[in-house]
Amino acid sequence: VPCCDTHSPSCALLQVAALERQIFDFLGYQWAPILANFLHIMAVILGIFGTIQYRSKYLMMYAVWLVLWVGWNAFIICFYLEVGRLSQDRDFIMTFNTSLHRSWWMENGPGCLVTPVLNSKLAPEDHHVITVSGCLLDYQYIEVLSSATQIFLALFGFVYACYVSKVFLEEEDSFDFIGGFDSYGYQAPQKTSHLQLQPLYT
Repeated sequence: VPCCDTHSPSCALLQVAALERQIFDFLGYQWAPILANFLHIMAVILGIFGTIQYRSKYLMMYAVWLVLWVGWNAFIICFYLEVGRLSQDRDFIMTFNTSLHRSWWMENGPGCLVTPVLNSKLAPEDHHVITVSGCLLDYQYIEVLSSATQIFLALFGFVYACYVSKVFLEEEDSFDFIGGFDSYGYQAPQKTSHLQLQPLYT
């Protein structure tokens, strides 16, 4: 049975990817992804616990969550690519419409040069306008690549969770809980001749 614990490279990769996503979403004040990432981290912990403790139900719950996680990341990809009627300039879904903050990568992407626009009439109250230029990779594509990576890891985790839970269920079915060890041909040790009771004559 493959083992997934905190020292396993695959599980360590899942944890690092989830934490990396959470950190950068925190920096960008992206509240919806922060909530989803928190639930995902809890699900990863649940999957690890289910593997270590041989709990197939926990692995099944983890697999169900991964389906939802794939759907969420697919939505993020569609959002940043502005598929359909989605628009980053109009929809502030990632911040629950509480602020105008964008992805942290918008101003901090590789090679990006940020220039503030002073005295801009376009700036809402308590906000400022900036121009971003020179980026080697636009923030939209960084977010898309991040979500695509999460989808790939989720598909790997889904296959793993289904396989391991199936193995656990087969092992549970092969053990006779009513008959104890009878299904494994267990026999109680026989008493040796010098321990057997002998008649006592007086």
